[in-house]
Amino acid sequence: MPPTPRRLLSSLRRFVHVDDVSSPDTTLLPIIDEALSTRILDLAIRIGETMLVVGAPANEVTLTIVRVCGAYGLDPVHVDVTYNSITIAHSRPGATHPTTLLRVVRGSVPDHAKLQRLQALVQEITGGLGLDEAIVRCRAIRRLPFRYRPAIVIASQASLAAGVAIMFGANWLALVLSFIAAALAATTQHMLARARVPYFFAQIAGGFVLTVFAALSPLLRYTGLDAAAAIRPSVVVASGIVLMLAGLTVVGAAQDAIDGFALTATGRILELTTQTLGVVLGILAGLETVRVLGMGMSPPSNALPLGPVGVQFVGAAVIAIAVAVFNGAGARIVVVSAALSLVAWAGYVGASGLGFEVAAASGVGAFVGSFAGIVVAYRLHVPSVAITTAAILPLVPGAAVFRGLLGIVESGDNPLVLMSGVTTLAGAATVGIALAVGASLGIYLGQPLRATLSSVTRVRARVRR
Repeated sequence: MPPTPRRLLSSLRRFVHVDDVSSPDTTLLPIIDEALSTRILDLAIRIGETMLVVGAPANEVTLTIVRVCGAYGLDPVHVDVTYNSITIAHSRPGATHPTTLLRVVRGSVPDHAKLQRLQALVQEITGGLGLDEAIVRCRAIRRLPFRYRPAIVIASQASLAAGVAIMFGANWLALVLSFIAAALAATTQHMLARARVPYFFAQIAGGFVLTVFAALSPLLRYTGLDAAAAIRPSVVVASGIVLMLAGLTVVGAAQDAIDGFALTATGRILELTTQTLGVVLGILAGLETVRVLGMGMSPPSNALPLGPVGVQFVGAAVIAIAVAVFNGAGARIVVVSAALSLVAWAGYVGASGLGFEVAAASGVGAFVGSFAGIVVAYRLHVPSVAITTAAILPLVPGAAVFRGLLGIVESGDNPLVLMSGVTTLAGAATVGIALAVGASLGIYLGQPLRATLSSVTRVRARVRR
């Protein structure tokens, strides 16, 4: 029987188009019930919450939650990370409603040793660690106390200020004064924190104590000490400013903004602005107080000169070690941070020698330090955020911030001095932005290299087996 035109047309249609009934059924079998999926989601969200609290960027938190859920067969999951909350949801095949969990993130306290333990736990989970064992291990890590006692933390904060003074080539008396001033400011902030005073007011109090102590330091000239004649109060204040800006999330905010986490980036930038404003108000209050007492400081006309190049590297290493300690890092992170600070400072010195401006040279130093840091972090199994923060902190423009504020306070009716102070502050802000951009660029360009190294390592492991 010859084919009819209708049959011929149908055959041609099947030849061109795919029939809907031939589509395969891709519905997954519900092998994970609601109780098990809730346990998996709860483990993943608790790991992510702890990582966000101790300083991990939002993108890393999101990827970690997805990895943990995928390791236990829960895929796909939807994760939403904001500045103070994490939401995770999973829709099981055939379920009438998705399973959704929400965790509120309260505060941010850097603890890089805890972050390192969490990353190691995630590695074991993806390697086949059982769910019950992972839950027990996660609970134990979350309950770990901070590695160092408060006295050690305050001493490390004071050592950071001493490291900044070393970079400026200060004499032994200025180093001692920088250490004492920073220790007093850190102790004041610690006492206010125990009294549950908001950190904004703690920043004001720390800046006030630091400025008043530095302004009174020239009185040591009456003791007859030769070293007292060469004391520069601006070095003491600049050292303390770097200390109080050390815990701020400039790089984290920039990285979240680039990753597309706009809400988290906005929250961190607002926190950064508020806490920096607290330091500014404290310094302004201190400068006004000492001016009323007749101990006012005249604003320097030029930027504070750095010491010899060899001394600068020593100071950068001291700063990195101090930052790693008061962020709770272990011995491995401390050593790596010190080495990377030398790399970052070498990038800054090299760029400056080529004629780059301060902001551009700072960005180059931050890029070199973060690029090397993310590769080294993979090889040594340490958190990249920990060593990157410590490496670029010597580049923070504490002296420029103080010079700008001092020029504004002491300007009086002189518009030239006022404009000089505003210009200096704008330059310091430009350096801060350059640091954030350079560090973020180094992290993103270093990630493909880290992924390549990871692939090579896995291939070699398979070959050995």
